[in-house]
Amino acid sequence: MKLKNTSRFILIYSLCAGFNPSVAQIKTNTFGKGIDFLGKDSSFFMNAGIRFQQLYTNDWDVVNDDLGNITNHSSNFLLRRARLKFKGFAFNPKFQYKIEMALTNRDMSGGDSPEYSNASRLMLDAVVKWNFAGNFWLWAGQTKLPGNRERVISSANMQMVDRSRLNSRFNIDRDMGIQLRHKSTYGKQFIVEHKLALSQGEGRNITSGNIGGYNYTYRLELLPFGKFKDYSAVDLKREQKPKLGFGIAYDINERAGRNRGQLGSFIEVDASRLKNLNTLFADFMFKYKGFSLMGEYAHREVSGGDNRVFDEFNTLVSSYYTGQAVNLQAGLLLKNNWEPSLRYTYMSPVSSNKENEYTIGLSKYVVGHKLKFQADLSYRDVLNRDDKLFYRMQVDLHF
Repeated sequence: MKLKNTSRFILIYSLCAGFNPSVAQIKTNTFGKGIDFLGKDSSFFMNAGIRFQQLYTNDWDVVNDDLGNITNHSSNFLLRRARLKFKGFAFNPKFQYKIEMALTNRDMSGGDSPEYSNASRLMLDAVVKWNFAGNFWLWAGQTKLPGNRERVISSANMQMVDRSRLNSRFNIDRDMGIQLRHKSTYGKQFIVEHKLALSQGEGRNITSGNIGGYNYTYRLELLPFGKFKDYSAVDLKREQKPKLGFGIAYDINERAGRNRGQLGSFIEVDASRLKNLNTLFADFMFKYKGFSLMGEYAHREVSGGDNRVFDEFNTLVSSYYTGQAVNLQAGLLLKNNWEPSLRYTYMSPVSSNKENEYTIGLSKYVVGHKLKFQADLSYRDVLNRDDKLFYRMQVDLHF
């Protein structure tokens, strides 16, 4: 007997999740909200979803900063991201979990080294969350660290085709460890959130153990006018009252084993020669009636000031990526759910050329972030080097 498409989809998810439909209640949600599985005795709950992004890119070199002299064109069709996501609770709603797996080569690549046991980096998130008292939550496992706002916003909910250069060079990404989180409300709506993390320091999916020291992260977030209706860079909910958020985060990676902390190349020296990386983030978000404005500042330095790493023979082995960056972006969601947006990013790395990048974006939100079409055009002005011009188009689809 042939199954209908919906029934087949439910059966596949049931098998993947290890559930027997006869002992679990299955609910199909509206588009973009996944499929729910609830134990008949309500002892567990799981929401399962899938999403992917199709990306098309074109880029050119701008010789001698002259737009009349463009060369070295390249283009690419790419499956940028594809993810399987599972979240829910086990035994009690106070004990929650999240699992997210990467399915594309772009997401899984980079694992062909001993630090990853020469395996793909399939797992993105595998974390349990325990609400053990009041507004206190204890997280344990692999997940995003509480760093800069742009990184914490899901790649499913971006305002433009991808995150900024600030994020790609300075973010502290995912790591394995524990996090303590707490939220307080003062008066009617002033919210203060504290997020503290102790993690291994080498990023996700590491199997070789701790390379240098541990990593310590703290983030403070202030929401003077109450919580945003959704945690993304776009005002899809069209806040009817001004909403504002301020955040500051500080990260210390003791004897960092990679040149960008949790990211970048591994530094092949004795651990005693590694150095501490200190990263500061400051950011804000403002939303009101479809208008959104987000700003971020990042600063990274090495304790002692010298970002170079030498081996026992005084040979230069590597350099940590340090410096500072600023990112500003804004968008206006129109009544027809088209959103023009602008971004400016300034990069001032210690060992590389300074950059100014200007981006114009346009997005169409068909079903919010669950089905959207995005395009952007960027010009990257690089000091003492040829500039870059690039154009991108992307489709997001979430079930």
